Amino acid sequence: MSEQIPARDVTPEDKGSDSVDLYVQREKIYTRAFTGLYRNLRRTGGLALFILFFGTVWLNWDGHQAVWWDLPERKFYIFGATFWPQDFMLLSWLLIICAFGLFFVTVFAGRIWCGYTCPQSVFTWVYMWAEKVTEGDRNQRMKLDKAPLNGQKLLRKVAKHGIWLGVALLTAITFVGYFTPIRQLLPDLLSLDVGGWALFWIAFFTLATYGNAGFLREQVCVHMCPYARFQSVMFDKDTLIVSYDPNRGEQRGPRKKNIDYKAQGLGDCIDCTMCVQVCPTGIDIRDGLQFECIGCAACIDACDSIMAKMNYPKGLISYTTEHRLSGEETRLLRPRLIGYAIALVAMTSVFGYAVSNRSLVELDVLKDRVLYRENNDGRIENVYILKVMNKAQRDLTFVIDAKGLDGLIYEGQREVRASAGEILSIPVELSIDPDKLPSSTNDIVFRIRSADDPSIHQDADSRFIGPSVR
Repeated sequence: MSEQIPARDVTPEDKGSDSVDLYVQREKIYTRAFTGLYRNLRRTGGLALFILFFGTVWLNWDGHQAVWWDLPERKFYIFGATFWPQDFMLLSWLLIICAFGLFFVTVFAGRIWCGYTCPQSVFTWVYMWAEKVTEGDRNQRMKLDKAPLNGQKLLRKVAKHGIWLGVALLTAITFVGYFTPIRQLLPDLLSLDVGGWALFWIAFFTLATYGNAGFLREQVCVHMCPYARFQSVMFDKDTLIVSYDPNRGEQRGPRKKNIDYKAQGLGDCIDCTMCVQVCPTGIDIRDGLQFECIGCAACIDACDSIMAKMNYPKGLISYTTEHRLSGEETRLLRPRLIGYAIALVAMTSVFGYAVSNRSLVELDVLKDRVLYRENNDGRIENVYILKVMNKAQRDLTFVIDAKGLDGLIYEGQREVRASAGEILSIPVELSIDPDKLPSSTNDIVFRIRSADDPSIHQDADSRFIGPSVR
């Protein structure tokens, strides 16, 4: 008889305080208003990002929108440059560079991206400002939500959601304006003559912004954003984090101002919970480093204001490192940070070179299905179709040539003019004396160059096929 592993019921009989219910109902977070250095930095940075996002879409360049992703025409305008689907490799490189940039910043300064520049965080702070304006500060909002529905409550709620929807709608229209020119989109919306796809995406991004910043908020950061999960892999003991200093703060407890609290065995923390009340994710930073912390430093501003009122030194909660908290020296330069920096500089340099030196003409060669034929003069002839794309933002005249075989004769248009963004199909015939063919398959090169700008040129390889050479 085979041996069996005995089974044992490990289900706890009584759920303790440490048990976690994965399906527990979300508790609404009511944040308190506060002021401070990091709040001002975050507001300044957010304002700059808003100006960049909402302002760039209105800029013009060479008679069209400066930044415009023209999907139907497959043209992507970024100020003075026009990119095509053939340039999407550059987009891949740009995304990789951004990823390495995020890795570098995270190793050095933790979740600075989340706290100051992430769109989810920025719009959440805007929506919390709308709550404060319409419903009051933290205690007033808590009382309002518990109060029965009346005219004043209804008016405040309608005003809040009106601001939320207005911000969401403005954001959605601006975003779609990068794909459908904003100066055309707005009149179409006002005249109800907007296209179906544009209307769909405006509605989609309006609801997405309204839902994410208005209702989901910290749940996006905690449950939906993968960055919160893999950031711990990039952290080390020299990474800049928002942390509470337990050596200075404990034993925490309330006390009167200007008393000898040290004699009572108390630390600097007066247990006012202000750091919890201002946290947008609802955590207690005094419990240690947590993945829910987005590094916004709201708790630092709140704690510093309390320390100032108590005439205590600031910095009980601060940007620090684990090494510094334990009394050790923080190393600014370490192998992983240096490695990310070298990779970032190298990739950025290569990307800049590729963008600045990319060809403004695209040449593709399609060979005819007939391998070769003999013309009336007894010469071997091959037929090709040349696809010429002018990727510049101005009209250009191109000169075409072919080389690779001695005695090769080019028959077709040698000079063509292409408008900005135009794609031309040019039939070309090449012929050669059969006695001059070195083999049945021969490498040749088509070259196209601009007569207006010699720096614009492109080569394309092909084959010249002939009969077997004995």
